[in-house]
Amino acid sequence: MVSVLASSDIFRALLLALSAVWLLSDLALAKHAGVTRHYKFDIKMQSVTRLCQTKSIVTVNGQFPGPRIIAREGDRLLIKVVNHVQYNVTLHWHGIRQLRSGWADGPAYVTQCPIQTGQSYVYNFTITGQRGTLFWHAHISWLRATLYGPIVILPKRHASYPFPQPYNEVPIVFGEWWKADTETIINQAMATGGAPNISDAFTINGLPGPSYNCSAKETFKLKVKAGKTYLLRLVNAALNDELFFRIANHTLTVVEADAVYVKPFKTDTVLITPGQTTNVLLRAKSKTPSAKFAMSARPYATGPAIFDNTTTIGILEYEKSVLASKSNNKKLPLLKAKLPQFNDSTYAMIFNRKIRSLATAKFPAKVPKKVDRRFFFTVGLGILPCAKTQTCQGPNNTRPAAAVNNVSFVQPNIALLQAHFFNKSKGVYTTNFPTNPPFKFNYTGTPPKNIALSSGTKVVALPFNTSVELVLQDTSILGAESHPLHLHGFNFFVLAQGVGNFDPQNDPTKFNLVDPAERNTVGVPSGGWVAIRFLADNPGVWFMHCHLEVHTSWGLKMAWVVNDGKGRKQKLPPPPADLPKC
Repeated sequence: MVSVLASSDIFRALLLALSAVWLLSDLALAKHAGVTRHYKFDIKMQSVTRLCQTKSIVTVNGQFPGPRIIAREGDRLLIKVVNHVQYNVTLHWHGIRQLRSGWADGPAYVTQCPIQTGQSYVYNFTITGQRGTLFWHAHISWLRATLYGPIVILPKRHASYPFPQPYNEVPIVFGEWWKADTETIINQAMATGGAPNISDAFTINGLPGPSYNCSAKETFKLKVKAGKTYLLRLVNAALNDELFFRIANHTLTVVEADAVYVKPFKTDTVLITPGQTTNVLLRAKSKTPSAKFAMSARPYATGPAIFDNTTTIGILEYEKSVLASKSNNKKLPLLKAKLPQFNDSTYAMIFNRKIRSLATAKFPAKVPKKVDRRFFFTVGLGILPCAKTQTCQGPNNTRPAAAVNNVSFVQPNIALLQAHFFNKSKGVYTTNFPTNPPFKFNYTGTPPKNIALSSGTKVVALPFNTSVELVLQDTSILGAESHPLHLHGFNFFVLAQGVGNFDPQNDPTKFNLVDPAERNTVGVPSGGWVAIRFLADNPGVWFMHCHLEVHTSWGLKMAWVVNDGKGRKQKLPPPPADLPKC
């Protein structure tokens, strides 16, 4: 009897020991694998007053701007979105790679049908190999005018920044505000064939600031301590405007762009397009100055159309010592920030060329060296005929439209990703998107006589792991203009950019294959071109579009279908059970 007890005790002890080993290995794995973070996003209407006027806007949880998402590299996010408003809604996690989680990417009718009134959907994805600042926003119609917020991805635990640890971190989210209802604005514009009304103000963290009527109290204020360093997480969530940003009498150090560390460089002004994020270090002055400083943002605008030529201002204030506060109550002067001219394309080109990857052993720039497929896409404007039932403002009942390689994208009625996954693409999309423009012309010179576009739901299909080189060429049809192009599902490398027409013989010799910027959104220069490369290592359907919302509405968009690879980890899993239906 004794021996049996002893052997059972030994067995139990062995089990306990093994359990402890499993538990420790599980803990070790969990430590490296990240944690699961849950968020609940209730889409609801909220009354908000700006510029002396109150209007009801679409929000998340009644907040404007929306809540900040904080996670670490390697974390899994489960974000339950419940739609309580009259509009169909989708949310996009802008810049998140969504490796094998395309069902969570969010663009309406591309990766999902929208979440209808009274319905919900759980966005489920893991942040893999990314750290820095990104943002989330609505991805249907113009709802992102008020539905947006920052995503802060911290490095893994015990991992440090490749720059001095800041004293504090502050999100600075730029937005655009209309007094009127933005859904009405775009719907009316599409019905009449006219350009949509421009915005009434820009905002910093939802606040317009003192340059606008009755907005002095609605001003973002940043309080800093002398001698301390702050990390400002800049996000351009504006709908239709690239922005210059500057803090009076202070220098900024750019350390990251689109959640990728960059070689640090100093600048007084940052250029940031819609869809881009930029992290900058702000070193406060060593002694408390007797002034306040304007934090100003206003448009960089290159096209012929009218734009909102106003300036949003936040205020940088230094914390005073207790003694100084008691002895000095006088009002401090506000020093203004001098920004470049609104159309300073030279400044834009110089600034963008300064952005370079770290390209270190720890943070390598994995530029595809060989190229499997080359594409040349024109991006720009043109005209389309209006329906016979419409009366449009353009000549011969036409309306302005936008296109990639002369194809103005037509939004399907069911999601492209579902059609692709279930092999039901017939009648939804075709895979004959043109590799090159259908006809050659002097892209940045005198426009051709025929500026009519074609339209259709066309995609490019790629085998898994195809390395792609893509030249994006602006055109001067209806006026040359900078176009911030955003690619879902991938980061790409910006090899070079230039003015005029791309020269396929000579320009590739200027390609930077060593430390190019790695981004998810790039400004195609006004009257110029940009060359990028990416590796199609993410199965799914990936939207590519201009991040000026007016141009997206007009059709400046297309999609890449990346087919499954052979291995299990190279295939897109089936859709989740709660994927919204059309």
